[in-house]
Amino acid sequence: MRKSLVSVALTTLFGSALLVGSAAQAATWKYAMEEALEDVQGVFAQKFKEHIEANSDHTIQLFPYGTLGESADIMEQTQAGILQFVDQSPGFTGSLIPEAQVFFVPYLLPQDQDQLSRFFKESKAIHEDFEALYADQGLELLEMFPEGEMAMTTKEPLAGCDDLDEVKFRVMTNPLLVESYKAFGATPTPLPWGEVYGALQTNIIQGQENPAFWLYSTGLYEVINHITYTGHNQFTTAVMANKDFYDGLDDETRQLIEDAADVAFEHTVEFQKMANERELDKIRNDAPDVTITRLSEEEQSCFMEAAKQVEDKFIEMTGEGGKAILEQMKKDLEAAKS
Repeated sequence: MRKSLVSVALTTLFGSALLVGSAAQAATWKYAMEEALEDVQGVFAQKFKEHIEANSDHTIQLFPYGTLGESADIMEQTQAGILQFVDQSPGFTGSLIPEAQVFFVPYLLPQDQDQLSRFFKESKAIHEDFEALYADQGLELLEMFPEGEMAMTTKEPLAGCDDLDEVKFRVMTNPLLVESYKAFGATPTPLPWGEVYGALQTNIIQGQENPAFWLYSTGLYEVINHITYTGHNQFTTAVMANKDFYDGLDDETRQLIEDAADVAFEHTVEFQKMANERELDKIRNDAPDVTITRLSEEEQSCFMEAAKQVEDKFIEMTGEGGKAILEQMKKDLEAAKS
């Protein structure tokens, strides 16, 4: 049986040579993510690990956020075959796979959690179109899933686009997010995650966006005054494997990995609903002076109008390929309403 490629030994990262093996031998696979183990990506990773280890002799070694560097670092390590698996938001892969920025077109994804789950589970755009795009970058797309509704957090109250005028608003290093917050009236400021808390604390930036679980987990609610839900987006993430590694496995082992991803998906989409509600309650208890507001449809109208500009900008950035994916996603979302 053909053995999988031998991983490079990186003692500075891991302290020992990487373990290798074929599908018939026990192997240790390395999996990095952008969050802590108790966060949504960590919950997915632990369920994935649990299924793999319960149904094979393989083991999964998990690397939470910060242990192997920033998002760009873990993506490079996965493409190089140093890591076998990575969980990374399309927000950080937008420059690598421009079409993945479609997940940041405002008001494209629904707020209804059941519809959202069906979309991620059944979408042709995700399971066919995006699989091919990720493969072109040396990545096997295993799963995409939502982590929760995005909230804007600011120093000053937010009741409409005018309130974002001249606000330095942190965004991920994603060209379409920059365009989104320009359209919303803010001054978009791309920053790596590790700099966000300090930048808010020192007023270098005055706003940012993230789901509730992340606001609590990272303590961001300590350095802002207002949490506002505008209904503009859901945070999406993607679990990938190094494609050479994945293609080098036999059918049985690939099926094991796919089954583990499916089991982890079902577990995590339910967990994230509960986690975001629970952590928002914790913020209410721990920081009663922080306001938590959901804008009315009328108050959201300026953001929704601006979203049309962002959709046009996405098509301009990605051409016919991006336009086709956007149209397919709209069909998939419509089907998910059924």
